[in-house]
Amino acid sequence: MNELYPLKFKPVLKDKIWGGDKLKTVLHKEGASSTCGESWEISTLEGSESVVDGGFLDGNSLSELIEVYMGDLVGDHVYDKFGIEFPLLIKYIDARERLSIQVHPDDETAMERHRSFGKTEMWYVIDAEKEAGLITGFNRTIDRETYLDYFNSGRIEEILNVEKVTKGDCFFIPAGRVHTIGAGILLAEIQQTSDQTYRIFDWNRTDDQGNTRELHTELAVDVIDFEHRSDYRTDYEKSENKTVTMVDSHYFTTSIIQMDSTVKKDFTLIDSFIIYMCPEGRVNIRYGDSGSTELKTGETILIPAQMKSLQIEPLEESTLLEIYLR
Repeated sequence: MNELYPLKFKPVLKDKIWGGDKLKTVLHKEGASSTCGESWEISTLEGSESVVDGGFLDGNSLSELIEVYMGDLVGDHVYDKFGIEFPLLIKYIDARERLSIQVHPDDETAMERHRSFGKTEMWYVIDAEKEAGLITGFNRTIDRETYLDYFNSGRIEEILNVEKVTKGDCFFIPAGRVHTIGAGILLAEIQQTSDQTYRIFDWNRTDDQGNTRELHTELAVDVIDFEHRSDYRTDYEKSENKTVTMVDSHYFTTSIIQMDSTVKKDFTLIDSFIIYMCPEGRVNIRYGDSGSTELKTGETILIPAQMKSLQIEPLEESTLLEIYLR
């Protein structure tokens, strides 16, 4: 069997009612329209499956590769737990307009209702227009009755926590937390493999035919976490040429590497695939005896679990997100 290598995939582009043109203009996604809201970078969700772009595995789906390479590709403990389903869904999102207010179920509820994983996720802000903001959680602790009072009287915005954002901000969104991305924000999203979203409110938007989008009021209210938190924004150390952990959760660990000189990586203690997203810059990834591949702005790459060391050489000042399962 031929040796595995770092894998790039053909992005799955999705037009959205709220999408814009930054996936094309900022992240250089070929074929993206002027209302492209999402680029699914790595996915095994049915109908939106990642297919390899380049190398001798070109054209193979990610599920097919996991079936063949198993733990060599994803890590033994990952394969034992998830089988041929890849545990993460990796996206870039461009919100020209604000998204609906929504919430996601946890694993237990999602399995019960949808035979699916739940959806815990995180956001890394790549670019934000002046005064752009997002919603995460509530601005005070409330209960179900108070929530429904505000919801039914059309005043739900009054109880939601709004965070102004700038480039580099990070937010962890556990299942159950009410949230939405505001207008003028381009971000990377790392999430569990799940498409279970309960739409709470969509700003009374209509499509070209005058139809509103479906709301999931009853499903949503059962899974909402009504507690107020003081730490909605995730702080992390700003450091050059060093791997800095931003989020370390049961579902994924995400670090940031801001670099202008070579960084050596050793994965001998990690039994998992590694993903690199490149929100900014251009790097050369060197692996094995003489292998190398370039990763540039807007691209994502999957490093097989059997690959235990590599060197990342920046070709200009660059920022990478590093994602794996611990």
